[in-house]
Amino acid sequence: MRGHRFVATGLALLLACLPAAAGAADDTAHGGQPVDVALVLAVDVSLSVNDERYQLQRDGIAAAFENPDLAKAIASGPHGAVSVSVMEFSDPDRQFPVIEWTRIASAADAQRLAARIRKTRRSSDGLTGIADALLAAQELFDESPFAASRKVVDVSGDGMNNIGTEMTTARDRLVEAGITINGLPILSEEPWLETYYTEYVIGGPDAFVITAEGLDSFATAMKRKLVQELLVSEMRPVAPRATGRG
Repeated sequence: MRGHRFVATGLALLLACLPAAAGAADDTAHGGQPVDVALVLAVDVSLSVNDERYQLQRDGIAAAFENPDLAKAIASGPHGAVSVSVMEFSDPDRQFPVIEWTRIASAADAQRLAARIRKTRRSSDGLTGIADALLAAQELFDESPFAASRKVVDVSGDGMNNIGTEMTTARDRLVEAGITINGLPILSEEPWLETYYTEYVIGGPDAFVITAEGLDSFATAMKRKLVQELLVSEMRPVAPRATGRG
């Protein structure tokens, strides 16, 4: 009988350890894979973006990932890989990741991601809460299964932050965490938007703005922007900036 108890006890211990072992294996397969850049594409889907503009914006992002120059930029880093999440935003309580974190390490990976992007459907509409979208992007980085040398948010839209958290409050919080914010303002509705993005939205190491005069030039601007963001061979890893707050 004692032998049976030892067998039963050992079996119970083995079964109890199986979920942990499975989790460790999953961590090795996913969380253990390094990337040079973790990139959140934060895409404005507020009311000013009608259905036609939404489709042009979505397809422009997909076309950028289909471009061979992007695969070359990804290959330029030490790990030859990046991770991407696509998040749509409008009101402060409407930020939806339409593409979860995806690791891109080849042209084929980028093509598959582009195909998935083309199949996405609009997640919301409303006002333009850029600041709260930045805070949501920061949470996405915390949830990412990939270890990244750099973290970048790429904000694209055709309007200013007009609801929710103050713009500079959100920007400064991300910059203090070592996150770079780049901007792609679409100037068809507000021609001065480049100045607004430059002064209030972007921030962090190597931050920059590239404009699109309209949605007809969005795909070209997005490709240029992604190549610049992912061409990391000469960029340095960035540690969070120390602050005096407790």
